[in-house]
Amino acid sequence: MYWVYIIKSALVNKYYVGHTANIESRIFHHRAGREKYTKIASDWQVVFSKEFKTRKEAKEVENFIKKQKSKIFIEKIIAGKVNLNINIIPG
Repeated sequence: MYWVYIIKSALVNKYYVGHTANIESRIFHHRAGREKYTKIASDWQVVFSKEFKTRKEAKEVENFIKKQKSKIFIEKIIAGKVNLNINIIPG
């Protein structure tokens, strides 16, 4: 199984969207400063996660979210106002 996740840093008031097969390990790397974008802070917290059957599905959803280029869209996802089922994501 694969996960799409959104993490947030309160220190820098930013979100990061990613996908992974091992969410615990991935979050550890973000907090440890081992990732280029997220090394700006160490207080990253998971604010959203959704499981998918395949890496392809998770990557498509991650790309869809990132293409929106919108903090407001991300906050709607977190609030449960956006449906991220793979069959409705434009391909």
